[in-house]
Amino acid sequence: MAKGRDRKKTRTNETTGAIVYFAYLLCLLISFAIIGKIVYLQFIKKEDPEIARIFRPHGIRNTLDPSRGSIISYDGRLLAMSTPMYQIRMDCTVQKEAFARSSDGAEKEREWLSKARDLSQQLSATFRDKSADEYYSMIYNGRKNGSKYLRIGPQIDHETLQKVKKFPLFNEGGYSGGMIVVKNDTRQYPYGTLARRTIGYIKDNSMSNGNNHIGLEGKYDYVLHGKEGVEWLKYSDNRRQIQNYDSTFVAPEDGLDVRTTLNIDIQDVADHALRNQIQDKMEIEGGCVVILDVKTGAVRAMVNLLRDSTNGNLNESLNIAISRKGEPGSVFKTTTLMTCIEDGIIKSLDDEIPTNHGYMAGFPGFDEHITQYEAAHGGAKTIPIIEGYKVSSNYMFRWLAVHYYNDRPKEFLDHLYQYKLGEAFDFDLEGLATPSIPSPDSPWWSKTDLGQVAMGYSVAETPLHIVTFYNAIANKGRMMKPYLVEAIEENGIVKEKHGPSVLNASICRQATADTILRGLKAVVEEGTAKRLKSCHWQVAGKTGTSWVVLSPSELKGSKDPYSDIYGRKKSQATFVCFFPAENPKYTAIITIYSALSHIIYYGGTIPALAMGEIVDALYAMEPEAMPDTLARSAVPRMPSPKLAEKPQKGQKLLVPDVKGYGLKDAVYSIENSGYRCQWSGSGTVQSQTPAAGKELAKGQTVTIALK
Repeated sequence: MAKGRDRKKTRTNETTGAIVYFAYLLCLLISFAIIGKIVYLQFIKKEDPEIARIFRPHGIRNTLDPSRGSIISYDGRLLAMSTPMYQIRMDCTVQKEAFARSSDGAEKEREWLSKARDLSQQLSATFRDKSADEYYSMIYNGRKNGSKYLRIGPQIDHETLQKVKKFPLFNEGGYSGGMIVVKNDTRQYPYGTLARRTIGYIKDNSMSNGNNHIGLEGKYDYVLHGKEGVEWLKYSDNRRQIQNYDSTFVAPEDGLDVRTTLNIDIQDVADHALRNQIQDKMEIEGGCVVILDVKTGAVRAMVNLLRDSTNGNLNESLNIAISRKGEPGSVFKTTTLMTCIEDGIIKSLDDEIPTNHGYMAGFPGFDEHITQYEAAHGGAKTIPIIEGYKVSSNYMFRWLAVHYYNDRPKEFLDHLYQYKLGEAFDFDLEGLATPSIPSPDSPWWSKTDLGQVAMGYSVAETPLHIVTFYNAIANKGRMMKPYLVEAIEENGIVKEKHGPSVLNASICRQATADTILRGLKAVVEEGTAKRLKSCHWQVAGKTGTSWVVLSPSELKGSKDPYSDIYGRKKSQATFVCFFPAENPKYTAIITIYSALSHIIYYGGTIPALAMGEIVDALYAMEPEAMPDTLARSAVPRMPSPKLAEKPQKGQKLLVPDVKGYGLKDAVYSIENSGYRCQWSGSGTVQSQTPAAGKELAKGQTVTIALK
């Protein structure tokens, strides 16, 4: 009996063990299957894209644009700024399907269209670009045709946007009223065309390069642009895009500001003076003005006017001052004078050279300035250097170069490189042309080249190079590099200081600069620039006139490189100077270029006349200028605004007078007086509504028009 129980127990244990073993094997097999499935799903199986599309939320990467930095004048006035503008779009199909499913849908649809008609009247009254019927027809047809992104009106500012949001339908929100607001940052230039080519432009706030990136806007785009941010969006249940807070968000970094050396008042004076002299002379194709601060080389004004061939208007469409190089003519003779003084050839401007009746072997014709001097001085056989310099004698400077440097021309030309007239130095704008100076080692070097270089031919220089050279004379031989950018800033805090730098610590001795100063004053007092003798500041300057080499299409078969078959020529006329002569504050150059014409333009005419206007206007800006001088000043200048102060408690609110102000100053004065400001145009304020002095309730809008 006991044995039977033992056998039964043994069989039970064997059965249990078998079951456990089988269960173990089953679990082991299942584990292997699961691991295999995981490996298959993870590394082998290719997901079905359609299933993934349905079950996986679709992330949308959205780039967040930064706000572009501003370009400001040396005293903080805005020259270029980004302003948010808004474009209204409309989803005309909102609630249309819901109305169709509703039992009273027809009534709701009529009510929606009635609101759309009221909306159309408001839009027409606000934008004044379409009639109310045209707006309604546009919305009605958009609803009929399923338009979900219909453009409504022009771009508007923030104040107008708030007004539009209160219109019928739009006041019900996007889901019911269909209003969609698209924000765009637009670039505004408060002073209009002033320094427009120097400030430059970009097509948009993208980091691309090329023809759409011009001037300071282009050169400093990497600073102004800022850094884009990134957010991820997802679709909500009603198929609208919303931020996906489970994904990464990177905030954009706004661009930094660029503080320039430009003085917008001086820019306005220079622009006005040049326009005044050349606007009605259609044979003049353009001109430029550059004004430098003597001690630092800071560019206080850079004007570039080029005539539009279609309408004759003068526009800032090309930076002539840095990109156009040509034979400078007599303004280059000062380099010859400096070289001869530095090398000890000329000890004094009273030194004399032979007259030779103004004739020099190897060169055509004779110099009538010399023959006139001979006649006036009883057949004089010699002429003082200062007399030839005053009247800009070609013979004198040819004679000096050929007589003393004919067997060592390279030594003469090396001085020009020392004066930085043979290189394109680093500048704050792209496009500074490299000057051209002939080399004695070149196979094209001729026997006459040395004499031609000495008087400003056979070389090619930009106006910026010439004014930089003369600025060094004004600075007693110390040559400063012209620059346009003072600093990179963030909210007024300097992040990167630029400022002055030296091109050549000494292009000449101070005594040499003083000797040349004597000659430059004589040019104005008694020579070719006598038109500036009566300026309120004493001017030291030099005139220059040269012919422009014509292209083959302009020559029309003529053998003379400077004249076509009809005898017409192109002239380049320059006046360069610094003032006040004894204690220089500014160095300035004006160069004009004529089209093919029989009229000859000289540096002592239009350029000198325009410079006279500039000198007197800048003098009038000085604190020591007398009231009668201010009244006689030839060129009107931008007013220094007396900004309105905040009204005291109980004080009447009166509209401030902002006529003549720039945009920033006008907005400040108006808002400081307790009003809102709405503006149009660019430049300075020409009109305002309501008029200055009118009592107006706080929070009302003052509208200004700039031009």
